[in-house]
Amino acid sequence: MERRRQVSVMRQSLFDQGYLDEQFIQLEELQDSDNPNFAEEVVTLFFRDSARLIVNIEQALECSPLDFNGLDNYMHQFKGSCSSIGAAKVKNESTQFREYCSAGNAEGCKMSFQQVKKEYSALRKKLENYFQVARQAGPTETACRPARN
Repeated sequence: MERRRQVSVMRQSLFDQGYLDEQFIQLEELQDSDNPNFAEEVVTLFFRDSARLIVNIEQALECSPLDFNGLDNYMHQFKGSCSSIGAAKVKNESTQFREYCSAGNAEGCKMSFQQVKKEYSALRKKLENYFQVARQAGPTETACRPARN
Protein backbone atom coordinates (compact mmCIF):
# COMPACT_ATOMS: atom_id res chain seq x y z
CA MET A 1 0.00 0.00 0.00
CA GLU A 2 2.87 2.39 0.77
CA ARG A 3 4.16 2.16 -2.85
CA ARG A 4 0.78 3.14 -4.22
CA ARG A 5 0.61 6.10 -1.90
CA GLN A 6 4.13 7.11 -3.00
CA VAL A 7 3.08 6.93 -6.67
CA SER A 8 -0.02 8.98 -5.98
CA VAL A 9 1.98 11.65 -4.12
CA MET A 10 4.63 11.76 -6.86
CA ARG A 11 1.99 12.10 -9.54
CA GLN A 12 0.10 14.84 -7.74
CA SER A 13 3.38 16.67 -7.18
CA LEU A 14 4.00 16.75 -10.95
CA PHE A 15 0.67 18.52 -11.36
CA ASP A 16 1.11 20.81 -8.35
CA GLN A 17 4.53 21.94 -9.58
CA GLY A 18 3.10 22.66 -13.04
CA TYR A 19 5.10 20.01 -14.89
CA LEU A 20 1.98 18.23 -16.18
CA ASP A 21 -1.52 19.26 -17.24
CA GLU A 22 -4.87 17.68 -18.05
CA GLN A 23 -3.55 16.05 -21.23
CA PHE A 24 -1.40 13.67 -19.15
CA ILE A 25 -4.54 12.49 -17.34
CA GLN A 26 -6.18 11.78 -20.69
CA LEU A 27 -3.09 9.87 -21.78
CA GLU A 28 -3.21 7.69 -18.67
CA GLU A 29 -6.93 7.12 -19.12
CA LEU A 30 -6.12 5.40 -22.44
CA GLN A 31 -4.32 2.65 -20.55
CA ASP A 32 -6.14 -0.64 -20.09
CA SER A 33 -5.42 -4.23 -19.13
CA ASP A 34 -4.17 -4.94 -22.67
CA ASN A 35 -1.59 -2.17 -22.42
CA PRO A 36 -1.07 -1.05 -18.81
CA ASN A 37 2.11 0.85 -19.77
CA PHE A 38 0.56 2.92 -22.56
CA ALA A 39 1.33 6.31 -21.02
CA GLU A 40 4.92 5.33 -20.27
CA GLU A 41 5.39 4.10 -23.84
CA VAL A 42 4.00 7.34 -25.31
CA VAL A 43 6.18 9.45 -23.01
CA THR A 44 9.24 7.36 -23.92
CA LEU A 45 8.51 7.96 -27.62
CA PHE A 46 8.09 11.67 -26.91
CA PHE A 47 11.54 11.90 -25.32
CA ARG A 48 13.15 9.87 -28.11
CA ASP A 49 11.55 11.89 -30.91
CA SER A 50 11.90 15.29 -29.28
CA ALA A 51 15.64 14.77 -28.77
CA ARG A 52 16.00 15.08 -32.56
CA LEU A 53 14.14 18.42 -32.53
CA ILE A 54 16.35 19.70 -29.72
CA VAL A 55 19.46 18.87 -31.76
CA ASN A 56 17.94 20.62 -34.80
CA ILE A 57 17.21 23.73 -32.72
CA GLU A 58 20.71 23.71 -31.20
CA GLN A 59 22.25 23.51 -34.67
CA ALA A 60 19.96 26.25 -36.02
CA LEU A 61 20.91 28.52 -33.10
CA GLU A 62 24.57 28.22 -34.12
CA CYS A 63 23.89 29.65 -37.59
CA SER A 64 24.44 33.28 -38.39
CA PRO A 65 22.22 35.01 -39.14
CA LEU A 66 19.51 33.09 -37.34
CA ASP A 67 16.66 31.71 -39.40
CA PHE A 68 13.82 32.74 -37.11
CA ASN A 69 11.20 31.07 -39.32
CA GLY A 70 13.09 27.79 -39.24
CA LEU A 71 13.59 28.01 -35.49
CA ASP A 72 9.91 28.79 -34.99
CA ASN A 73 8.92 25.79 -37.13
CA TYR A 74 11.13 23.44 -35.09
CA MET A 75 9.78 24.83 -31.83
CA HIS A 76 6.22 24.61 -33.12
CA GLN A 77 6.73 20.86 -33.68
CA PHE A 78 8.40 20.50 -30.28
CA LYS A 79 5.62 22.40 -28.53
CA GLY A 80 2.99 20.20 -30.22
CA SER A 81 4.76 17.10 -28.95
CA CYS A 82 4.88 18.59 -25.45
CA SER A 83 1.17 19.33 -25.61
CA SER A 84 0.37 15.76 -26.63
CA ILE A 85 1.78 14.33 -23.39
CA GLY A 86 0.74 17.19 -21.11
CA ALA A 87 4.26 18.60 -20.54
CA ALA A 88 2.96 21.97 -19.33
CA LYS A 89 6.17 23.67 -18.15
CA VAL A 90 8.14 22.70 -21.24
CA LYS A 91 5.25 23.79 -23.47
CA ASN A 92 5.10 27.19 -21.71
CA GLU A 93 8.84 27.72 -22.18
CA SER A 94 8.42 26.77 -25.84
CA THR A 95 5.80 29.50 -26.19
CA GLN A 96 8.28 32.03 -24.79
CA PHE A 97 10.92 30.88 -27.30
CA ARG A 98 8.47 31.31 -30.17
CA GLU A 99 7.68 34.85 -28.99
CA TYR A 100 11.40 35.68 -29.16
CA CYS A 101 11.48 34.22 -32.68
CA SER A 102 8.55 36.42 -33.71
CA ALA A 103 10.36 39.45 -32.32
CA GLY A 104 13.60 38.50 -34.10
CA ASN A 105 15.39 38.46 -30.73
CA ALA A 106 18.42 36.18 -31.09
CA GLU A 107 19.64 36.55 -27.49
CA GLY A 108 16.12 35.96 -26.21
CA CYS A 109 15.89 32.77 -28.28
CA LYS A 110 19.21 31.47 -26.97
CA MET A 111 18.39 32.31 -23.36
CA SER A 112 14.89 30.88 -23.65
CA PHE A 113 16.14 27.69 -25.26
CA GLN A 114 18.39 27.06 -22.26
CA GLN A 115 15.28 27.27 -20.09
CA VAL A 116 13.39 24.91 -22.43
CA LYS A 117 16.21 22.37 -22.12
CA LYS A 118 16.33 22.79 -18.33
CA GLU A 119 12.59 22.15 -17.94
CA TYR A 120 12.73 19.29 -20.46
CA SER A 121 15.55 17.62 -18.55
CA ALA A 122 13.79 18.09 -15.19
CA LEU A 123 10.56 16.63 -16.58
CA ARG A 124 12.39 13.67 -18.04
CA LYS A 125 13.99 12.81 -14.69
CA LYS A 126 10.74 13.26 -12.79
CA LEU A 127 8.73 11.11 -15.22
CA GLU A 128 11.39 8.40 -15.32
CA ASN A 129 11.25 8.23 -11.51
CA TYR A 130 7.46 8.31 -11.52
CA PHE A 131 7.12 5.47 -14.02
CA GLN A 132 9.76 3.41 -12.24
CA VAL A 133 7.90 3.65 -8.92
CA ALA A 134 4.56 3.08 -10.69
CA ARG A 135 5.89 -0.13 -12.27
CA GLN A 136 7.07 -1.34 -8.87
CA ALA A 137 3.66 -0.58 -7.38
CA GLY A 138 1.91 -2.63 -10.05
CA PRO A 139 -0.48 -1.95 -12.94
CA THR A 140 -3.50 -1.09 -10.79
CA GLU A 141 -1.74 2.09 -9.71
CA THR A 142 -2.79 3.96 -12.84
CA ALA A 143 -6.35 3.97 -11.50
CA CYS A 144 -5.36 6.71 -9.02
CA ARG A 145 -6.22 10.15 -10.37
CA PRO A 146 -5.16 13.57 -9.07
CA ALA A 147 -7.69 16.15 -8.15
CA ARG A 148 -8.59 18.06 -11.30
CA ASN A 149 -7.85 21.75 -11.13
